[in-house]
Amino acid sequence: METIRLGVNNLRLHKLRSLLTALGIIFGVAAVICMLSISEGASADELRMIQLLGTQNIIVSSIKPQSNTDASQRNTSMLQYGIKYRDLKLIEETIPHVGSIVPLKEVASSVRRHERKMQARVLGTMPEFFQAVNASAQRGRLLTSLDNTDKKPICIIGDEVRRELFAYEDPVGQDVLVERMEGTTAYTVVGVLKPMQTAGAPRRGVEERNMNGEIYIPFDTATTLYGDMMMRYSSGSREFTETELSGLYVTVDEVENVIPVSEMVARVFSHNHENLDYDVRVPLRSLQLAERKKRNSQYLLGFIAGISLLVGGIGIMNIMLATVTERTREIGIRRALGAKRRHITTQFLIETTVLSTAGGLCGIALGYAGSSVITHMAQWGAAIIQPWAVAISFGLSVIVGIFFGMYPAMTAARLDPIEALRYE
Repeated sequence: METIRLGVNNLRLHKLRSLLTALGIIFGVAAVICMLSISEGASADELRMIQLLGTQNIIVSSIKPQSNTDASQRNTSMLQYGIKYRDLKLIEETIPHVGSIVPLKEVASSVRRHERKMQARVLGTMPEFFQAVNASAQRGRLLTSLDNTDKKPICIIGDEVRRELFAYEDPVGQDVLVERMEGTTAYTVVGVLKPMQTAGAPRRGVEERNMNGEIYIPFDTATTLYGDMMMRYSSGSREFTETELSGLYVTVDEVENVIPVSEMVARVFSHNHENLDYDVRVPLRSLQLAERKKRNSQYLLGFIAGISLLVGGIGIMNIMLATVTERTREIGIRRALGAKRRHITTQFLIETTVLSTAGGLCGIALGYAGSSVITHMAQWGAAIIQPWAVAISFGLSVIVGIFFGMYPAMTAARLDPIEALRYE
């Protein structure tokens, strides 16, 4: 106990030197916590977006092919591409472990209400779609099977559409006009979706669809009123496109079957489509890749931040070696009065341990504050400080203090008492 008191008192006698010695540990621990917490926050945001797409979903989209080898088709204004009804039927009949298949059919890309007009995808779909994409209504209701059977002219709008067309009004019960080259059709709004967090995710490479800016109508209404053909103006010329289905959401019964089923779905499309006019995406595979990237990022950032802890440990060792030289006569007196080598070693180890422990605690506080300030100023996602990151950084600070304090402590203990007493 006396040895502990002596070690702490010596640090208190030299407050500024003790603070400067601990700075390396303080900044090292703070760097570890800041880097890992900011990385964790960014990764968690991306993982959450992927999970919202549904880890048991396989998303197939129709895409316009880059080139068409059929010269006769190239010379006409009609372009046929994308998912066919036969693809859907083949998946239903031949692929096991498929829970449900939800089709999507794009019928328009422009809507208006009174003088307000905006670009918004209008899609026909089934009621099961909203469950597949984890969507819910903030106002009104979602589509039902009865809406589909009766081919009702109703719609569900995204939150972005609500803000653009209705501003501060309640859209439920009011009409939205869907515009096509052939004419305009009025749809009554029966529900508004809650804001979807996947909006804006394309910059992260997660998902192309912005559900906040889309409008959904019953699938049978879309097929009955519009068929498969759309006409668009493109670069001053009219372009006719025929796409039976613009997308499919294939839901798999169990998570472990998602990857095998996705491979079978890809084979179905590669067999039936000569051109690459489709895209198969698997959120689960994206999630696995994102988690692997997250782990690699944590290892790299932890290693880089750990270097600062190493530098702090070297700083402690340098200062303590200087302290041994400064206190040589004191060590000689203590040895002459009967102190054992272990007492000298323990005293110096206590000093380095106290320095590293106090530095670790200060570093934790600085890390918490620093991660919050950095994410706020940079307008990043909220930092997530994991308990394991705090425990590892603090544990390393204590280990570094003991490890780098060991050599100065042993050097002090090996001093010859007689030579130490003669030291000036």
